[in-house]
Amino acid sequence: MKKLKIVKLNNCLVLLFVLFFQIVQCQSVLGTWKTFDDETGKEKSIVEIYEQDGKIYGKIIELLEKENKGKKCIKCNGADKDKPILGLVIIRGLSKDEDEYNGGKILDPKSGKIYKCSLSLESKDKLTVRGYIGISLLGRTQKWIRIKK
Repeated sequence: MKKLKIVKLNNCLVLLFVLFFQIVQCQSVLGTWKTFDDETGKEKSIVEIYEQDGKIYGKIIELLEKENKGKKCIKCNGADKDKPILGLVIIRGLSKDEDEYNGGKILDPKSGKIYKCSLSLESKDKLTVRGYIGISLLGRTQKWIRIKK
């Protein structure tokens, strides 16, 4: 009888651990996100946000606007100059700071400009992406939607 109670308790603990892990996973910025043009509201791309060496990065894995397919980042500088926009790493080196990810950069492939960046979850499936110069007040914000696979 005691063994049965211990087994039930262990099963409950395992179930709670799995549920907790799934909840934490859903509250992460990691994953695949659909981006939207902040001026027109049109769908632009699909960005995969991933972790590498303890930092957060994001790369374009699909372009949704037909006219941009095959384009290169001609206005970019340095190593990104003339690279295809598809596959371009646009978010680099963010770290988690409480409920926000910051301390890194975001690249605008259209202008070739690099901005400071912050990411925060508005909900489990809505991401606020802020690119700015200097202080966070001087910039622009986009809302990205998580893609479920």
